[in-house]
Amino acid sequence: MEIPQEIRVLGGATVLAVVALVVLYVLSARRVNLTRGTRLYDHDPGERVAASFAEQIEDIIRAHLGADPSLAAMDVDLGTAPDGGLEVWVDGERYTDLNLIPNERVRQVIHQAVESWERTQEG
Repeated sequence: MEIPQEIRVLGGATVLAVVALVVLYVLSARRVNLTRGTRLYDHDPGERVAASFAEQIEDIIRAHLGADPSLAAMDVDLGTAPDGGLEVWVDGERYTDLNLIPNERVRQVIHQAVESWERTQEG
């Protein structure tokens, strides 16, 4: 008994469709999404680029500074130094060591922000 041509064509088309779907699935599975599960932080114009954890800490610092009227006008920016280390810019002055920041209250705010960020990472 011979299989009718319509059924052969339909069967062939079905096989091709299944193969195409498998190929698409495999290709999409091989693509790596480096941002999945990661919050991206856009730095503001004029701001130095830093690792995402530093940007998160910077956001906490800015919230603390904004809550203190005597510090609200301070500009604090975290960035990545040429050697890969962290640098802190306070009102346009660069510091590679927190202890060199002359304003003790700013140093305290930075330490508090780091501690606050560390608590969010525990879990």
